[in-house]
Amino acid sequence: MNSKLFFLGLLYFVQGIPYGLQSSLLPIYLRTSGLSLTKISLTKALYFPWILKVIWAPFVDQLFTKKKWLLVSMSGLALTCLVSALLSPDANFTAVALVLLTMNFLASVQDIAVDGIAVQLLRDEEVGYGNTVQVVGYKIGSVLAGGGLLVVMDVVGWSSLFVLLGTVYCVVTLHTWGTPVLKGLFKIQSDRKKGQHESFNPWDILQELLNVPDTQWTLVFVLIYKLGEQGAISMFPLFLLDHQMSGQELGIWNGIVAMGFSIFGSSIGGLLISRYRLLSLMTAAFVLRLGSLAFQTFLVLAFNNNSFLMKGAAIVSISAQHFLGGLITTLTFTVMMHCTQKADERIQATHYSFLATLEVLGKLTFSALVGWVVDCIGFPASFFLFLILSAAAVVHVLKAPVTGS
Repeated sequence: MNSKLFFLGLLYFVQGIPYGLQSSLLPIYLRTSGLSLTKISLTKALYFPWILKVIWAPFVDQLFTKKKWLLVSMSGLALTCLVSALLSPDANFTAVALVLLTMNFLASVQDIAVDGIAVQLLRDEEVGYGNTVQVVGYKIGSVLAGGGLLVVMDVVGWSSLFVLLGTVYCVVTLHTWGTPVLKGLFKIQSDRKKGQHESFNPWDILQELLNVPDTQWTLVFVLIYKLGEQGAISMFPLFLLDHQMSGQELGIWNGIVAMGFSIFGSSIGGLLISRYRLLSLMTAAFVLRLGSLAFQTFLVLAFNNNSFLMKGAAIVSISAQHFLGGLITTLTFTVMMHCTQKADERIQATHYSFLATLEVLGKLTFSALVGWVVDCIGFPASFFLFLILSAAAVVHVLKAPVTGS
């Protein structure tokens, strides 16, 4: 199991790099350049390929091997990093945005292949640990590419950082090419059973996906489970930036320390799943998150720029929110994988990609609008809205089917 988990962790690590660049580094960089919250939120449109990945998921599922898709997508990611090293956000932001959009497309292709590998590699008793590795690996990549780069960017420079990231992708690509973990695991389409029909009709595929047990409850869950948390995590650092906390401080506390708590929460998720019922864990985690968000809402209402105690409370609040968010993410992806394992092997990668696409859609749609919401109604009213959305997620968890728990 160790070789499988290491390999999956490595793949999810490099998959988290584009997200870290755009979620942690880019908003702070653009805000310090004077852009409005509305415009910063609209940069979330760069994640658009993740919403559409279910369209190309059947091709990754049914054509060639997952290993070939991994090698092509990661080689492309290495190339886009090298192109980014030749550009500058200050001089040509449009070109940088196009490169980041391409990175998201290639990362989404890689994600489909990796998820298909994980679903087939992991046995039932390994799913909790596998999803812990998935979330932790992804977040470590996100932290290093986001908060870590934000701290050192002024010293190292934009170009050197992307050369380093390109080198990382090259190394992981070579490891994937030579690893024995994938040997004999997948067959190309021509090796499948004679007479087996592969459909690329979108309607037929959708119907088959929705007929998998527990899928309908799960798809609603992944759409709404992050809404309130996503709003708070996106806007609270910008609230602190507007209240005289520097970008470098946020890079340390929100980009590194808080993400460390997120990784810790994700890490213990697999251990807890092996000891307690998944539904009980989810209920407790969602209720605790609601309390944490209520505390953060109080801080928004009462924050004092000159109070050291208030700043300390804000850092504690960020850390608690990320810890619970990390735990909930591991639990959620475990629910998704359990649901996908009930699907026919022929469509498992597509099914998981379908759920993961909806998960991204829920977060991305709200993230793209939340800056506009805050600009319109202000931070206090917005955080009350986040509370209501989080409460709705708790209600849906309480209605989880027994088979999905």
